[in-house]
Amino acid sequence: MSIVKRNSKLPAGAFVLAAFTALPARADWSLLNMPKGVSVLSREIYDMHMIMLWICLAIAVVTFGAMIFAMVRFRKSKGAVADTKLLHNARLEAAWTLVPTIILIAMAIPSVEKLIKIEDMSGSGLTVKVTGYQWYWQYEYLGKGVSFYSRLARSSDLARQRGSGIDPATVENYLLEVDHPLVVPTGTKIRLLLTANDVIHAWWVPDFGMKRDAIPGFMNEMWISVDEDKPGTYRGKCAELCGADHGFMPIVVVAKPKAEFEAWLEEQKAAQL
Repeated sequence: MSIVKRNSKLPAGAFVLAAFTALPARADWSLLNMPKGVSVLSREIYDMHMIMLWICLAIAVVTFGAMIFAMVRFRKSKGAVADTKLLHNARLEAAWTLVPTIILIAMAIPSVEKLIKIEDMSGSGLTVKVTGYQWYWQYEYLGKGVSFYSRLARSSDLARQRGSGIDPATVENYLLEVDHPLVVPTGTKIRLLLTANDVIHAWWVPDFGMKRDAIPGFMNEMWISVDEDKPGTYRGKCAELCGADHGFMPIVVVAKPKAEFEAWLEEQKAAQL
C-alpha cells in the first residue's frame, strides 16, 4: 500500500487556495443567493438582503480579524503573559456600546419600511384565494367566477412511480410542472388569501421574493406582482413539510400581459358555466 506525502516545501495555504480556485468550475454561484425577482418588491427585498449581508460580513471581518490578531500576536510562545489586573476605559466601553447600537438602528429603519410595504395590501387589482391540500392547490379568483385545482403534472406523476420505467431526466420540468397553473396579469398588484384544508402548507415562488404559510382555519395574506416587461412562467414549491407527498405539490405561475389575461379569464368563465 503506497502512501502519498505532501511536499513539505509547499505552504499549506497553497492547497486551500487551489481548492477555492477550483470551486467556481463545479458550482453555480447564483444558486447560493436569493434571486432578484421580477417585481419591485422582490428587488427591494434582494437589495436589503445584500446590504445586511455586507454589513454582517464587515463586522465579522473586523471582529474575527481582531481575535486572530490577538491570538497570534500575544501567544504564550512569544512570551506574552496574562495581566491579572482589571483594566477600565470608560471611553472605550462607551464606544463599543454606542457603535453597535447605531449600526442596529441604521439596519432596523429600512427593514421596518420593507416590512410595512410587504403587509400593505391596498391598491390590489385582483384577489385570489389559495387553498392548500395534501397534496395540491386550489385557486379561486374572487369575484370572477373562476376556480380550479392545480396538481402535479401527469408526466411527472408517472415518472416518480417506482417501477414506472420512465427516466425522470427525460421529463421536462420534472416535479416542477402542474396541470393547471395560476395565471396572473403583469403590471398588477395581486392579493393572495392563503389557507389550508388539512395541515399547514406554505406558498413560495422565489422570483416573487415572498413566502407565506397556509394554515387550516386561518386566512393569511400576501401580495405579488410581475413587471409588465417580464411575462413568463415562474415556479415554486410548498415550503412547509406537509406529509408524504410534500415534495410533489409544485407551484407554477404564468404571467400574461393584461389583454391576454382578460382573454384567458373569459375562456375560463365560459368553460365553467
